[in-house]
Amino acid sequence: MTDALSGTAPPWSLIAEVTHACPLRCPYCSNPLDLTRRSRELETAEWVRVMQEAADLGVVHAHLSGGEPLLRPDLAAITAAATRAGLYTQLVTSGVGLTEEQLKQLAGAGLRSVQLSVQDSTPGASDRIAGRRGSFATKERAAAAVRAVGLFLCLDVVLHRENLDSLGDIVELGLAWGVDKLELAHVQFYGWALANRQALLPSREQVARARKEFEQWRARLAGQLELVWVVPDYFEGVPKPCMGGWGVASLTVTPDGTVLPCPAASALPGLDPSNVKDHSLAWIWEHSPAFNAYRGTAWMSEPCRSCPQREQDFGGCRCQAFALAGDAARTDPACRWSPDHHLVRALTEAASKPLPDGDRTGWTPRTPGRNRR
Repeated sequence: MTDALSGTAPPWSLIAEVTHACPLRCPYCSNPLDLTRRSRELETAEWVRVMQEAADLGVVHAHLSGGEPLLRPDLAAITAAATRAGLYTQLVTSGVGLTEEQLKQLAGAGLRSVQLSVQDSTPGASDRIAGRRGSFATKERAAAAVRAVGLFLCLDVVLHRENLDSLGDIVELGLAWGVDKLELAHVQFYGWALANRQALLPSREQVARARKEFEQWRARLAGQLELVWVVPDYFEGVPKPCMGGWGVASLTVTPDGTVLPCPAASALPGLDPSNVKDHSLAWIWEHSPAFNAYRGTAWMSEPCRSCPQREQDFGGCRCQAFALAGDAARTDPACRWSPDHHLVRALTEAASKPLPDGDRTGWTPRTPGRNRR
């Protein structure tokens, strides 16, 4: 159903980035390089208002995310506000610091599910990618706590050059931890991940092997474990619609209240996004320049303008177009028909070559503390 005033269908999903603070240093983090300081985060009452405005707008699903949302002492109050508003709530967490007692408190506030991240299938490999010794063990305890409390548990693994060959072991880890869903999401190159692209981008051969193995596991575990494979668009030649389309299905509220069509959009120059401190979510969704900048198809140039897929893929990802081609209005270079597709081909060809001698990881870890008071 579309809004009578704007003609814009309401969003169904809210990504609530309650903080950028995080105990991990993952090199693939999609948060911006310039993290929001703790002193600029929205207050509890502001998040309470945001949850009600989201529900009034039509949102049904709230992802409580970060950073690490557990670092907000008022997380239960925020969760309760979302529940009162009628939203389904999911905690997106590293699991560091998550206890059964805290989970019971959050469940009492209405939390319905937990998306827990892990970086690899073994403690050593996972801790190295996460940049925190002992983090794997805390994640294992967190998974056990979620099962004990009885919440839905999704295990999320970002796939890249360093862990893609462990796909089978990662699936077995999900089985051992008793998860309800395992999401294998190829790294998206925004924020810290973009800065570390050379070290993270897998080879085409790696992706092909992993995909074949994934299909075998999915057939084997049908009806036992939900397996999701998020396509690596650098290798497919087919762009994915950004968040289901720019300003189509989702909105992101960042720690300081800035509202974006997707979590990575803060990198786009000239977007001038609005803030919940100045406008209601409904006004921002329907009328703000940022949400209308690439909504629909009127903004498109060729080859998107005449492409029969334009209302399915919406020209691909605006942030990726800017990151690769320097212009958010270009056709996503991940598309095989894009005049900039050679940029993606060059990157995937280079990924088949080994890293420079002596370069064990090749990445710069996310720097915690840049957003502290």
